[in-house]
Amino acid sequence: MALRGPAGLGPGSRRPLDEAVAGAEGREAPALVAAGGAPEDDEEDDGRGRGLLRWDSFSAWLHCVCVVGFDLELGQAVEVIYPQHSKLTDREKTNICYLSFPDSNSGCLGDTQFCFRFRQSSGRRVSLHCLLDQFDKDLPVYLKKDPAYFYGYVYFRQVRDKTLKRGYFQKIAPEYFEKNEPYLEAACNDVDRWPAPVPGKTLHLPIMGVVMKVRIPTCHDKPGTTQIVQLTQQVDTNISVILPTVHEVDIFRCFCPVFLHSQMLWELVLLGEPLVVMAPSPSESSETVLALVNCISPLKYFSDFRPYFTIHDSEFKEYTTRTQAPPSVILGVTNPFFAKTLQHWPHIIRIGDLKPTGEIPKQVKVKKLKNLKTLDSKPGVYTSYKPYLNRDEEIIKQLQKGVQQKRPSEAQSVILRRYFLELTQSFIIPLERYVASLMPLQKSISPWKSPPQLRQFLPEEFMKTLEKTGPQLTSRIKGDWIGLYRHFLKSPNFDGWFKTRRKEMTQKLEALHLEALCEEDLLLWIQKHTEVETVDLVLKLKNKLLQADREHLPVKPDTMEKLRTHIDAIILALPEDLQGILLKTGMT
Repeated sequence: MALRGPAGLGPGSRRPLDEAVAGAEGREAPALVAAGGAPEDDEEDDGRGRGLLRWDSFSAWLHCVCVVGFDLELGQAVEVIYPQHSKLTDREKTNICYLSFPDSNSGCLGDTQFCFRFRQSSGRRVSLHCLLDQFDKDLPVYLKKDPAYFYGYVYFRQVRDKTLKRGYFQKIAPEYFEKNEPYLEAACNDVDRWPAPVPGKTLHLPIMGVVMKVRIPTCHDKPGTTQIVQLTQQVDTNISVILPTVHEVDIFRCFCPVFLHSQMLWELVLLGEPLVVMAPSPSESSETVLALVNCISPLKYFSDFRPYFTIHDSEFKEYTTRTQAPPSVILGVTNPFFAKTLQHWPHIIRIGDLKPTGEIPKQVKVKKLKNLKTLDSKPGVYTSYKPYLNRDEEIIKQLQKGVQQKRPSEAQSVILRRYFLELTQSFIIPLERYVASLMPLQKSISPWKSPPQLRQFLPEEFMKTLEKTGPQLTSRIKGDWIGLYRHFLKSPNFDGWFKTRRKEMTQKLEALHLEALCEEDLLLWIQKHTEVETVDLVLKLKNKLLQADREHLPVKPDTMEKLRTHIDAIILALPEDLQGILLKTGMT
């Protein structure tokens, strides 16, 4: 199983870097785990001359790789963690052990790939050497690092073996199982030689004789485009695999059984409603949960989501209690026990086996929750939710036509993804326009006063703007848009979105304030002020520099250089004793 930490490839990414091995019933069998994060150990540079510590490059992509074994008497256990200095708490190891194996009822014979997500233990120390921070600012908001969670990626194999008590043998990562730890070490060493995960750059990632070509999206990319396809006109014989995306699943395959209700599901995800996906295996549950989270892109889903959730999860009691309303979370489950435990949840999707590409399952119906008795209940969307918007029949006809014409699933996914993108953009553009109006005018920014504050977001004021500049300008869909906005303004997704936008705009104000300071004649200013005031100015300018660097303020490079020049000039204009003090205390 592969486990990622707070790296910036986002929740949708589910391609394992290598095959993982998931444990064996009745005897030792390993399971592989890889996770992104920061190094927590100061080892020597291996001489590659890149100015990095040993495992820094590995840690920019993964936290660690684990081998999880299963013994009939002893149960699951993490047997190997690589690199060996990687830290996992006992609670984290327990979560990994249980989440690396499908539930026994899943019957996952053969190979199965799936992913999971769980909370990191509190108080985890992140190394200052982490390379991710400097790249995070260039990522789309939905791919930014997620420091509170680990993401695990599993390759599970189960084959029948009559010599075992239960008649089958489970293992992860065939290559690892055949070649054992030297293979694992060699694979990790390959990852440690990868280039940094720089957004916007086309990267070549070699691993065990295979070279992957990838490009991590940036916040400047046009939503809905896949730039790496445009870069691959010429055939490169050195490239084994080209990944056009690092974070998206086959969204049509996942929505295929429910595409008649895809717009309703989009509303439920947008509003952060509690949602359960009941599936026959972790593969179907994790793919469907990731597809749901992805359907409101480029808006980030700010609530919790668990692609594969078990009764052993640390948050099981928290998420299944009946003493309070279900939380804003999307859970993917396979254990029949959940059909009873989560019966009080307001929205449940019961899906059957996802069909191979090209095969279309029967469309499920919306059913009442009281009809959901067990996990053996018929597939369907169990909810009493009444959508705010009228169903878009055009997209239904387009997808149905594609089914009749046997259009490839990839092409159907492009159509469905573009539909969700346009729907989300139509919804969010009026909010963006209103929030932009909360920004103070640039002429109100004075270098000698604190930056002005943003105006307050007033829901009723925003609602009034919808009459002339609402979603009707860009969307053909009719319905109660006002009701949808009112509900959204109370949701975790709005709270997360607005906090992000407010932070961006506040940083923009700080950057404009910095630029205004740089345009002032500061040497003339100090002639009219005392030495104490001048020293105070130097300290404030220095703090501005630190803030700009620490918060990655959107300032021009020449602005930073101007500010440093101003600081140097002011210090040189002071008496020598003050110069010495400022220099001695590292104020320059």
